[in-house]
Amino acid sequence: MTTLDIDAVKTFVTIAELSSFTRAAEALGTTQGAISVKLKRLERQVGHRLIERTPRLVRLSAQGAEFLAPARELLAAHDRAVAGLSSARRRFSLGIATHVGAPELPTLLARLNAHDPMLTIEVRLDDARDLLDTFDRGMIDTVIIFRDDDRRDGVVLGPDHFGWFATPDFLHRPGEPFRLAASSPACGILNTATRALDAAALPWTETFLGCGAFAVADAVSAGLAISVFSRRVAPPGTIEVTEKFGLPALPPSEIMLLSTLSDARSRAALKTLANAFREHHRPPTSAGGAAGNTRTIAVAAGS
Repeated sequence: MTTLDIDAVKTFVTIAELSSFTRAAEALGTTQGAISVKLKRLERQVGHRLIERTPRLVRLSAQGAEFLAPARELLAAHDRAVAGLSSARRRFSLGIATHVGAPELPTLLARLNAHDPMLTIEVRLDDARDLLDTFDRGMIDTVIIFRDDDRRDGVVLGPDHFGWFATPDFLHRPGEPFRLAASSPACGILNTATRALDAAALPWTETFLGCGAFAVADAVSAGLAISVFSRRVAPPGTIEVTEKFGLPALPPSEIMLLSTLSDARSRAALKTLANAFREHHRPPTSAGGAAGNTRTIAVAAGS
């Protein structure tokens, strides 16, 4: 009976999730040479090539695609067994900026739970400024924001792209100021929008200022104004109107993860979180998303 090397299986899953030997080595804190050796050892153990690698592409072989789900189950079972040696439940608090959105949230929660069932996961969705203030006061462990909201160093989770959104019947007459909605005068999205309009010499006026990004989404969905959203999380019932109204293209940003956690167990959870986000994150080219209220969710993982 073949006995699989857990480290080699973890290496295979990381390569598969990131589609890159370089990024997998960074995520695992090792070298490309080391993960290549572990992958070859695993392939010898299972008797199949699992990863197809060319100078331009890293992808799963047919056997690798079949092995990926069982490999994840093996790692999850291993982590549960190790976590079971400790009866201490820990709290992991995660803040996600509302204008970043959380379509990846179910994937993040599932992976964190599988990685460490002894975590109680607390999730807070709020405006970036409020999250960063809470983070700086030590009341939350980890935040996911846009780089534009804070210039400190962090882990890059991926790019994001923006557009101008309004309802399909939103009326704008040529020559009139564009009616904008934003969450506050200090809103980073509003600053991006107004800089782009000013550079294009297009007049604008603030029609709606709401308490939070969810209120802005509601105002745009109600037809009061236009606003800038990530294409991943545009309000329901809206369309992108960049070309329709001749609005300026908007620069992309990067989604960042900031954390104060430094112990080995927490760093492992953060790597799991980052890898899960990157795997799920697919910046779309069309509108979509949903709005709600600021909320805090406490989930007793593994319960």
